[in-house]
Amino acid sequence: MKRSTLRIWQALILVLIFVAWQALTQPGLLPPVVWDNPDRAAFFFGEPVKMFRVIWTWFADGTIYKHLWVTLEETVLAFVIGSLLGLAFGLWLGLSSTASTLLDPYITAMNAMPRVVLAPIFMVWFGLGIWSKVALGVTLVFFIVFFNVYQGVKEVSPVVLNNAVMLGASRRQLLRHVYLPSATSWVFSSLHTSVGMAFVGAVVGEYLGSAKGVGYLIQQAEGAFDINSVFAGILVLTAFALVLDYAVTHTERRLLRWRPAQSETEQL
Repeated sequence: MKRSTLRIWQALILVLIFVAWQALTQPGLLPPVVWDNPDRAAFFFGEPVKMFRVIWTWFADGTIYKHLWVTLEETVLAFVIGSLLGLAFGLWLGLSSTASTLLDPYITAMNAMPRVVLAPIFMVWFGLGIWSKVALGVTLVFFIVFFNVYQGVKEVSPVVLNNAVMLGASRRQLLRHVYLPSATSWVFSSLHTSVGMAFVGAVVGEYLGSAKGVGYLIQQAEGAFDINSVFAGILVLTAFALVLDYAVTHTERRLLRWRPAQSETEQL
């Protein structure tokens, strides 16, 4: 199937979903056996027409832009800080067997802990501004990058490492030309997951307590029992996440162009 044809079918499926959604929320369509009071279906499930009207209003009067900017700022900061910390600690523990053995149970325990429960603590420490959301996002991104870097250091080819040592490479040169490229390749391979976790941390933090952000809009709409605005916020977040995913995919392709195996496989 051609790419253009595939896109058309995907768009048609999306349109059919919204049409069916709109039809099923119209008064009197659902039988009482399915819904106690069919007239209340729209109240609980919303109506796509009203959702898109809310989204149009948000963009027309400029309400959504400042909230999207705050969410983007929190996501980028969480991703950058979490990635740098994960890279640094992953390299350190990957190269130091003593530190790795000593800190292994603590890292395992912290990774097993549901880090979303830290959001209230971060709000007490950093307030309701962006830094409490950034801190939550950092905890989500850090372990993804850390374990990828740690695994990348551990899986450095012994042949390459021994050849570099035989050629007289110093420890700093080994770190720069052998360990670091191996680790960063693993980081680039996990870009989608890392950015996704930074985005989740920002939105969850906004939802739990904030004064700005798309998560804040959803939380306010939920408090007013405005289901259409809640779904409108979810749709905006979904579109925003798809834009971030596209940007990550483009960046990943540019950064990993040195991998000949993938391009050769795609050509076969």
